[in-house]
Amino acid sequence: PMTDSRPQELEQAQRWEGAFDLRQLDGNVLRWGGLLLPNKPPYNAGAFRFEMTFSPHHPLTPPSVILRTSIYHPGVDPDGHVCLPLTSVQNWVSSTRAIQVLQDLLRILENPDPQQALRHDLARELQDQPEVFWCRAEQHTHLHAEPRPSP
Repeated sequence: PMTDSRPQELEQAQRWEGAFDLRQLDGNVLRWGGLLLPNKPPYNAGAFRFEMTFSPHHPLTPPSVILRTSIYHPGVDPDGHVCLPLTSVQNWVSSTRAIQVLQDLLRILENPDPQQALRHDLARELQDQPEVFWCRAEQHTHLHAEPRPSP
């Protein structure tokens, strides 16, 4: 049987500065949770809780990532599903590490792309009225994001 690489992967991901408080949820090796810490405004005003769920068939099938903190972003739908090409069935490679998925998630959060949208209204707003989009994203972050942990 394949040895489970997740404990090593969790340790590796816990050393990454882009996430905070990363741990197994309910002691379940298939469910991780933590806070993502974007570095770019306006999202750097807060922290965003996420959950990552691995399939029992991992690494042959990609993990799913849900953002639990509401975010004003074209690539995240109201239920927290993220447009994450890396974990799509077409693009998934079984050698991809969990930390790479988290790094990709952070990159997508920091760089909203109207071409990779789950919320087409926000994608249009970002394209046509960027100053309105960024202003609303900032207000939303102040209202909904969790406080960032002190260094």
